[in-house]
Amino acid sequence: MAREIFETKRKALRINLSEEIYGTFAEIGAGQEVARNFFNAGAASGTIAKTMSAYDMTFSDAIYGVEGSGRYVSRSRLRKMLEHEYNLLTERLTAEKYQGRRLFAFADTVAALNFSKTNDPHGWIGIRFQHEAGSAPNDIIFHVRLLDSDNSVQQKVLGILGVNLVFAAYFYMQDVQTMIESLVDNLSPGSVEIDLVKVSGPVFEKVNERLINLYLIAKGFSKAAIFNPEGSAYQSKDFLYKKDIMILRTKYRQKSNPNFDLFNLAVEQFKRNLHIQDSNLVVMIEVLMSNALDENPVLSHEDLVYFAERAEYLCGTGNHVLVSNFTRNHYLAEYLSQFKPSNVGISTNISNLRNIFNSDQYNKAIYTDELLAYISGLFSKNVKLYAYPYLNKKDNQIITTRNMPVSDEARPLFDFLIKNNYIIDIENYDERHVKTV
Repeated sequence: MAREIFETKRKALRINLSEEIYGTFAEIGAGQEVARNFFNAGAASGTIAKTMSAYDMTFSDAIYGVEGSGRYVSRSRLRKMLEHEYNLLTERLTAEKYQGRRLFAFADTVAALNFSKTNDPHGWIGIRFQHEAGSAPNDIIFHVRLLDSDNSVQQKVLGILGVNLVFAAYFYMQDVQTMIESLVDNLSPGSVEIDLVKVSGPVFEKVNERLINLYLIAKGFSKAAIFNPEGSAYQSKDFLYKKDIMILRTKYRQKSNPNFDLFNLAVEQFKRNLHIQDSNLVVMIEVLMSNALDENPVLSHEDLVYFAERAEYLCGTGNHVLVSNFTRNHYLAEYLSQFKPSNVGISTNISNLRNIFNSDQYNKAIYTDELLAYISGLFSKNVKLYAYPYLNKKDNQIITTRNMPVSDEARPLFDFLIKNNYIIDIENYDERHVKTV
């Protein structure tokens, strides 16, 4: 049965009319848009203990403490806001009339589109709330990119997101998938991207963080999710900004394990060729979700569990894991380019290149246009492809760039990419590690 999606004003009014839900709104950077929705809905005195907005950094630091990183739109800042505001609630609201209240502190710190339209609008939004009166608190925190090209529209979007979050915390906390889905209620498609969700607290004890963030991809709210070797989710920009990035691509339900022997050689070659320091290097294994989505646009819970288990297994190898929906290498390159990486290496089986440079795989009338678009989208993003060989089972021959079949119309471009080290063979491999295709 389809879920009823309540209008934003109706959500805010339902919360305002609840005798139990009571708390604080603290907003930095894009106006007091969330609190405004609750005021406009009516009966706000039943819900709002305080609203505030400390725009000036000196005031903000005096209230929440100095940010060592100097970044005020950050998860660290949001956590400090939530902790400070929630502690004030529990310290001050101790009279008998508050005993039945389920307290909350809502906070956001957002950089909306500036006047010159030169920044990357994004923000951190969160709530710390009691699921029962007097219970230990729970947290829901997420990172959002604001995609509209108008500041006033972004402010409206932020207000809706905040109302959705407060409503989800109290009415959907027992159904995490619905909780995630509802964050974009009443928003136009393409207005936001939610690329990280973090939950904690007693009500979320049994929630799998990997599943939550994979669900963001399955629902189209995000393009990728990154997990560290311990399985915790990272915010992409925080983790990848100006790094040297090396990625091994793997597919959904890939029968064999990644070829770590050849991938390790590719990593060492990447470091050696570009003089990369370990301190700035990020190595990731990518698990591609998109071909599963092609088979079924609405992934089942079992599919998501599979991806979570696959991510857990690969994290267990000591690697960072990227789960994505990038069907082609150039989509991956375009995604990574927003983080301004120093260098990007993509390790892939040369059999994939064989398909790209084979015009028989495409409509020949548009093949050269498609090939040029692919190459431009990939190699204009400071990317090197490290191609590992495969064993052709038909003639028992190892295939590298030197003997890979290439269509005549693609040959000049292929030779150019090889000569200028855009496509690089992995060197010094042991033939025992070459897999058959």
